[in-house]
Amino acid sequence: MQFVDEASIIVEAGKGGNGCLSFRREKYVPKGGPDGGDGGHGGSVYLIGDDSLNTLIDFKFQRFYKAENGQGGMGRQMSGKAGEDLHVKVPVGTTVIDEDTLEVIADVTEIGQVVLVAEGGRRGLGNIHFKSSTNRAPRRTTPGTEGDRRNLRLEMKVMADVGLLGMPNAGKSTLIRSVSAAKPKVANYPFTTLVPNLGVVKLGMHEHFVMADVPGLIEGASDGAGLGLRFLKHLTRTRLLFHVVDVAPFDESDPVEAAQAIIHELGQFSPALSERPRWLVLNKFDLLPEEEREARAQAIIDALNWDGPVFRISAISSEGTDKLVQAAYRWLTEQQRLENEDEEAHAREQEMRRRMEEESVARTEARLGRRRKRDDEEDDDDFDDDDYDVEVEYAP
Repeated sequence: MQFVDEASIIVEAGKGGNGCLSFRREKYVPKGGPDGGDGGHGGSVYLIGDDSLNTLIDFKFQRFYKAENGQGGMGRQMSGKAGEDLHVKVPVGTTVIDEDTLEVIADVTEIGQVVLVAEGGRRGLGNIHFKSSTNRAPRRTTPGTEGDRRNLRLEMKVMADVGLLGMPNAGKSTLIRSVSAAKPKVANYPFTTLVPNLGVVKLGMHEHFVMADVPGLIEGASDGAGLGLRFLKHLTRTRLLFHVVDVAPFDESDPVEAAQAIIHELGQFSPALSERPRWLVLNKFDLLPEEEREARAQAIIDALNWDGPVFRISAISSEGTDKLVQAAYRWLTEQQRLENEDEEAHAREQEMRRRMEEESVARTEARLGRRRKRDDEEDDDDFDDDDYDVEVEYAP
């Protein structure tokens, strides 16, 4: 299945039914009076989080969603039927943005979470509501109102606890294959990973966490180079980043320069994301002679001025991976406990998420602005009103 993480759709709620103008006319009832019923409310459009979906590809083929209109009122004080609400399933992790106002309407982060995105029109009133002692035969009704119509942008971010960050061919896909049941493509050339991959890392019966692998970054990614920048947003929902560094690159490039480039591009993409806890994972140690391993690791650590956790692994042989995932699970469990018990820790996490969401909206606004500018330039055919004028010059 094709992985699609962005889509634009149009949602339209149903129109409310009109009120009815009617008078009771029955034999032997000379003073029947008004009996026009009310219309029915228009149906609303809701989005529902569904864990069985992992892509927005369906929204590429169907972009218009409309709820049912309300039925008009009828005589004998009968109200019209309300329009059926429309419930649209979206993947958990979907951010809903109003394309016209760039307002973040909701963040669907839970299974079964229901979000109202377009409210149905209100019903119209029948003439029975307007009778009075001075107006026994009112001919006034009200029409149903139009339902909301919105242009929405859906942006899906995968839900994971740990995100893998690194250059192409650093071994991120091999690592996720080694510690989970995920089977992303692995090959001895860069950019084998073209879409994000998720893997569940199981340590015990009730001990597990989710790991996300995204396409590798390259230098200049913050300016649009490569694939990684587009998919970095999927790491904004993670709590911990593994910065995977290839200690023995096949092209003999400098691992320190590669790591510094990743740190730079991460900061350019999202200052808030760059503040997330990040562990240094030195990979492919099996390619180094044993007597050189520690010296190579220490040289990288010193050159980066790294003061955080460091793990030395070989993803392909699973050497050191158990220690890595055990430490990650303990850290995630402790962070969850702190957020549940400490209000300050909870507030910090919420503030971090708010900042990343603001950055996401700013990126969306900039992207939509560039797209509108491009569309305007394409619509401008460079013709003025005078372009069709013809000047005729007569020779003497």
